[in-house]
Amino acid sequence: MTSWIVIAAAAVMLILLFLKIPVFISVLAGSVTYFMLHPELPAQIMAQRVIAGIESIPLLAIPFFVCSGVIMNYSGVTHRIMRFCEVLMRKVPGGLAQVNVLLSTLMGGLSGSNLADAAMEAKMLVPEMEKKGFSKEFSTVVTAVSAMITPLIPPGIAMIIYGSIANVSIGRLFVAGIGPGLLLCVSMMIMVGFISVKRKYTSEMSETVSLKKAFIEAIFPLLLPVVIIGGIRLGIFTPTEAGSVAIIYAVLLSIIYREFRWKNLFKAIKETVATTASIMMIVGAASAFAWILTRERIPQHLTEFIINSVSNKYVFLLIINLFLIIVGMFIEGNASMIVLVPLLVPVARAFGIDDIQFAMIFIFNNAIGAISPPMGTLMFVTCGITNCKVATFIKEAVPFYLLLLTCLMLLTFVPFFSQAIVNLVY
Repeated sequence: MTSWIVIAAAAVMLILLFLKIPVFISVLAGSVTYFMLHPELPAQIMAQRVIAGIESIPLLAIPFFVCSGVIMNYSGVTHRIMRFCEVLMRKVPGGLAQVNVLLSTLMGGLSGSNLADAAMEAKMLVPEMEKKGFSKEFSTVVTAVSAMITPLIPPGIAMIIYGSIANVSIGRLFVAGIGPGLLLCVSMMIMVGFISVKRKYTSEMSETVSLKKAFIEAIFPLLLPVVIIGGIRLGIFTPTEAGSVAIIYAVLLSIIYREFRWKNLFKAIKETVATTASIMMIVGAASAFAWILTRERIPQHLTEFIINSVSNKYVFLLIINLFLIIVGMFIEGNASMIVLVPLLVPVARAFGIDDIQFAMIFIFNNAIGAISPPMGTLMFVTCGITNCKVATFIKEAVPFYLLLLTCLMLLTFVPFFSQAIVNLVY
């Protein structure tokens, strides 16, 4: 009897998602449908599962890292890192487009939020790129695609959520993300350089300071990922405690740079609360739905079905990649992660796929979905700020989609990119 109830709950959730109802409301509505139709389950259990889903010690790291990133933005850290990137890239074909890619990579180690970084760079860099002769659509696409690097570079929020759900070491995930992040960064720089040379985009920069001066100004923010990973690896603090360390580090930088104003403190706290609340509402709602799937033994049935239907782990990985890309086009990454990780991780383990490698594949697929129509969040955020039409964005992004698929295949079939640094550090 319960099978049709699960189908009804899933149908309600999917219909609301397609109608562009907020993600947490859509997922919560699916859970409510299940408990309303189930004759044996009291509604109090759903409330308990929502609360239990966010009462997780590892998830405490999310507001900590968000807060540290916001404080750094108000402390002039972003401008110092951007100045360093400009000096570093002033002789590289592509100029400000290369700065865009490198800035996303370096900022990923500070904020952990791809939407925040994409919005910031769309406001700061795209107008400057247009002044230098770059087209609006190319500037917007580079900003959106480069923001994909943010959840891969530690401390990415996606890694914290994935590790807490799949019971995988968050510290190892932080280290593992460096490989895919650098792979995407380098490949994007090559692509941007090639397109810039072909279209004769300028490499001219507005920054004239010396490399030494720019490096000295940016060195302390750039050391944050080293402090976090080093502290976790040496056992000085846990990944959750690393978030509080990041806040202390950000406050110290604000004192050193003397740019943070007390009037900005309320704004920083408000941004932290709003960002954390939006994430936690999705986590809580999706946790309740994930509990329903576990209660109905959906992961076990799915594992048995896939193992009986697919005998080769490489075929399984291809199917999973296609499935996750399609899901990512319609469902927000954190929501799909909380619902699908409990389903797919047992299957991946049954095929002997390494937990760290599968985590990187999963997170990378979610990142691709964030710039893919019809519901790509990064695509809409950047297009909304730069006033770029979505149709021209998609047309301009075609070469980058092909690049992303190539990187995904490398991560899927070449474990070196996701495991080499982990094996080196651990």
